[in-house]
Amino acid sequence: MQPAASVRAISGRSDAGEDARRELARRAAQRRPAYVAQAASYGLDAALLLLYHFAGVVSATASGLYLAAGLIVTGIALYASELHLNDRFRDHYLTVPLCVSSITIQLFAIYLAPQVGIYFILLIFVVLGFGALRMSARQTALVWTFATLGLAALFLMTDRTITLPVGSTTERLLAVAVFVTALGRCASTGLYGSSMREMLYRRSNDLREANARIEELAQLDELTGAFNRRYIMKCLNDEIAKVQQQGTICSVAIIDLDHFKRINDRYGHPVGDEVLRSFAISIFANIRMVDKLGRYGGEEFLLVLPDNTVEQSLQIVERLRGIIADLDWASVAPDLSLTMSAGISGIAPNDTAEDVLARADRALYSAKDAGRNRVLAVPQRRRFI
Repeated sequence: MQPAASVRAISGRSDAGEDARRELARRAAQRRPAYVAQAASYGLDAALLLLYHFAGVVSATASGLYLAAGLIVTGIALYASELHLNDRFRDHYLTVPLCVSSITIQLFAIYLAPQVGIYFILLIFVVLGFGALRMSARQTALVWTFATLGLAALFLMTDRTITLPVGSTTERLLAVAVFVTALGRCASTGLYGSSMREMLYRRSNDLREANARIEELAQLDELTGAFNRRYIMKCLNDEIAKVQQQGTICSVAIIDLDHFKRINDRYGHPVGDEVLRSFAISIFANIRMVDKLGRYGGEEFLLVLPDNTVEQSLQIVERLRGIIADLDWASVAPDLSLTMSAGISGIAPNDTAEDVLARADRALYSAKDAGRNRVLAVPQRRRFI
């Protein structure tokens, strides 16, 4: 029989493996439409070449070879995608190899059918523009260099006359079809770029929300939902700075749940945790938005009360004490009751956090020594009231 830790580890690896498989399947599904569109594009180009053949401009061989080359490249890419070979690379679309392959096919078509070579030159521009949306500057420069060298070789090292016929009505109609097709692909490239920007915008918003959530969680005590010790101390230091710089007033209360250890010992820690949660919820429901409650440690809480004098804070915390004492804690556990004690201190302009907390702590221990279930305060002049 396996230990629980081993079972959890195996379960974790299994979940991670399943997540990885789902991610690979999602990526493959993303790539399929691109390959289908690419195959359709080669089919459209081959159909235009065939129409030019019927118009007596090019041979049928050019159309067949062009279509075969395009489908072979697309088929290889799709096959590699379905085997998840693409996912070994950072760019799982393999943009650079596919752009180079496509440009090679266009150069091949220009060589075979120079009579309509202008059309395939336009397609090289489309391929480079589309690929640049996914490539880095260095990759784009490499593909551009490849296309430039290929076109230079065709123009300078062959005697092919690269043109686009418009001598007859049929040729003019085909020329219109050629340019409409090329313009449509340019528009598609623009739409694709727009969709990528929208996707990046959504992901940026999702990331911003996730970061905000992470930051929020980093500020909270996981059990009670109150601020954790680190963050409530930051809040206290911020209020001290405001008192010193702006002359505002603020008071601080340290709250302790009376005989909390007895609750844990009698009812168990799950009930103790529920008591802490219910206590925090009850306090949250009865303080202002500007007031800040944090778990100071164990069953102790720190309550920061901006814009309140010590006397006002005494009234506020005394009201909270009464609310906690009057709650029906039997809903949490039979015969359970709960009270709280609190010590309050104001913040003086020359105070540090240690000064304020030391005074509040002394007031809290005075409240405990006086029998608990009460609130006491010590002002800056260090005399109990």
